[in-house]
Amino acid sequence: METSERPAQILESVRAYHREMDRDTGFVPGETEIWTSGAVLTEDDRAALVEAALDMRIAAGPHSRRFESAFARYLGLRKAHLTNSGSSANLLALSAFTSHLLGDERLLPGDEVITAAASFPTTVNPVLQNGLVPVFVDVEIGTYNTTVDQIAQAIGPRTRAIMLAHSLGNPLESTEIQQLAEDRGLFFIEDNCDAVGSTYDGRLTGTFGDVSTVSFYPAHHLTMGEGGCVLTSNLPLARIVESMRDWGRDCWCDPGQSDACFRRFGFQMGNLPAGYDHKYTYSHVGYNLKNTDLQAALGLSQLTRLDEFVAARRRNWSRLREALEDVPWLRLPEATERSEPSWFGFVLTVDPDAPFDRTALVSFLEARKIGTRLLFAGNLTRHPAYIDRPHRISGTLANSDVITDRSFWVGVYPGLTEEMIDYVASSIIEFVKKHAGGTR
Repeated sequence: METSERPAQILESVRAYHREMDRDTGFVPGETEIWTSGAVLTEDDRAALVEAALDMRIAAGPHSRRFESAFARYLGLRKAHLTNSGSSANLLALSAFTSHLLGDERLLPGDEVITAAASFPTTVNPVLQNGLVPVFVDVEIGTYNTTVDQIAQAIGPRTRAIMLAHSLGNPLESTEIQQLAEDRGLFFIEDNCDAVGSTYDGRLTGTFGDVSTVSFYPAHHLTMGEGGCVLTSNLPLARIVESMRDWGRDCWCDPGQSDACFRRFGFQMGNLPAGYDHKYTYSHVGYNLKNTDLQAALGLSQLTRLDEFVAARRRNWSRLREALEDVPWLRLPEATERSEPSWFGFVLTVDPDAPFDRTALVSFLEARKIGTRLLFAGNLTRHPAYIDRPHRISGTLANSDVITDRSFWVGVYPGLTEEMIDYVASSIIEFVKKHAGGTR
């Protein structure tokens, strides 16, 4: 066999192996696990990973650059920079605004950043990690997002930025928040990790902020196994993000590349001697937060099915919502007005006068192999890691406390079948009827 024929034969064997291992054994109610989230992987995905492995591109390389270009085009933005996680993407996105290259506009220690108390920790952690002060606002039960009015009321003399996530794929009032940020001279960092494919006012989420972030953890809309991305159309900000991601280097050469600017030994920066190697000149306090080409190869394969994934999430959510429409004692989720969410999950809140509590319902579902998750941290200010950290609370966090005590969510990801969704719904209905005694 010719050497050039071997990769094709290997990939065909990989595809055959995938088909053999991926045989559907059928859904058995009460025995088959119904996960809240998970990756949906095909033989194309497996082949893409193996093909990249055969190329032995074990660091970031051509697959990474191709994905960055393709994903930026999908969102209609100019630049995308892959990272090793969505949490790293959030850290880079906020840290970019502390760069000295922004001059007097940069964020300084003690400046405030408005964020939601009912949030995932790594939407908030970059604020603290940069010596800034989070200002916590409450959210609405139903949409589980904050509102532009609550954000406006939280703005104080040291407020400089807004950093918020679209909760479980349900868009924020993004147009209004973007306009408020522009009117008040605030930066807007848009955490789009749970909402890829969602729209507000007909516009994709992830395109409203000065920068936005995405996660490619297996739970999310696209997966690379691990991974994330920072996106923006602001080229100076993109350059700062790239520098901070790549050890803080001032050089923009790809790893393994030298002298792309033809001035590698022609710079004089800081207090360094003239001609100091630009590849080892550092203009930011940075990290190594890059991804690998194997991850990007999987991402490229997944990206071809993004629209399919989004449609499945919407279909599963709608089927569950319709089935539970008339169930008492449970507050069902609501899409933000003028939005079309790409749902991450289906959240339920138990009424305070219900004859059961969240723990009882969750335990019932888990016993039936139906996975449940709490709405992330609930009220983040109540967690040990944040109690003694500098912060400010605007108004009350009453609804964040409700979420902490009475909310949870179940899955709607594309790996769930109609039969599984119906089993989740019938199980919830059965539990509530058992406690209702036939009447409310």
